[in-house]
Amino acid sequence: MTALRMPSTRAGSRILGVGAYRPERVVTNDEVCQHIDSSDEWIRERSGIVERRYAAPDESVVDMATDAAGKALAHAGITADAVDVVLVATVTHPYQTPSAAAAVADRLGTGGAAAMDVSAACAGFCYGLAQADALVRASTAEHVLVVGVEKLTDIVDRTDRTIAFLFADGAGAVVVGPSQTPQIGPVVWGSDGAQLDAITMTQSWTEYRDDPHGWPSLTMKGQAVFRWAVRDMAAVARKALEATGLTAADLDVFVPHQANMRITDAMIKELGLPGSVLVARDIVTAGNTSAASIPLALDRLIADGSVHTGQTALFIGFGAGLAYAAQVVTLP
Repeated sequence: MTALRMPSTRAGSRILGVGAYRPERVVTNDEVCQHIDSSDEWIRERSGIVERRYAAPDESVVDMATDAAGKALAHAGITADAVDVVLVATVTHPYQTPSAAAAVADRLGTGGAAAMDVSAACAGFCYGLAQADALVRASTAEHVLVVGVEKLTDIVDRTDRTIAFLFADGAGAVVVGPSQTPQIGPVVWGSDGAQLDAITMTQSWTEYRDDPHGWPSLTMKGQAVFRWAVRDMAAVARKALEATGLTAADLDVFVPHQANMRITDAMIKELGLPGSVLVARDIVTAGNTSAASIPLALDRLIADGSVHTGQTALFIGFGAGLAYAAQVVTLP
């Protein structure tokens, strides 16, 4: 039997650059309440959201992803032709195929980078980051571009009082490259398929084909998701810390999926995070952007000078599936 020649593995990987795209249109709670029976006060109390961004009707997932990716490449100081793999985490690209990632890779001018979409909803960015880390450490790729992007306004019924106020649009991206020391920790991930109906679409595409009078929209059992996130996600976060030999006291920054401010506050309490840990609260002005929320929140912290190179951060994403993923990283 002939042995296969394999490339040497690397010690680790790291995030080299971060970029984001926020649509121009700002939508207040009062505007959302024009379509649902609610109020600005109720929305703030239940979610922490004050405003969110909506993409323009002619603005696509690929448009937003390409913009965020270009900024991440610039921050990393590398050109598009140095990218070996493009991973786009999204559940709102309106085509089953071809992938949004292939279109983004082409628009950026990567020169034929491998490309694929990641469908893990709000956990998608962390799933993509875990794959990027593995690809770089295995020497399968030198640089991997990971984008989280959603245009949730395409699949949310604006008259649905249970979720219309939550979701929004945007894109965030990171570039992952080699490092002499590990700066992206082991991922702790999984799913709970027994709760598939907690966050789901009202119809499959095949049902839509047979019933042209409807349009599949997103639905969510808010209380069930809230209980699951509060009960189980703190344990996932602790496992991610333990996998790197750290405790909550070793953290500088906590960047959870921007699902709901009450979920974030409950996780902080469950984890016992010290008051010295900076917590991302991008949801206040960005809403819940699913796969885009973590890189969007990270970009804002970097842009306003709240975090610094070399600090230790914990990411955790969770959502439909019910899928989840968490990892500790060193900030670029």
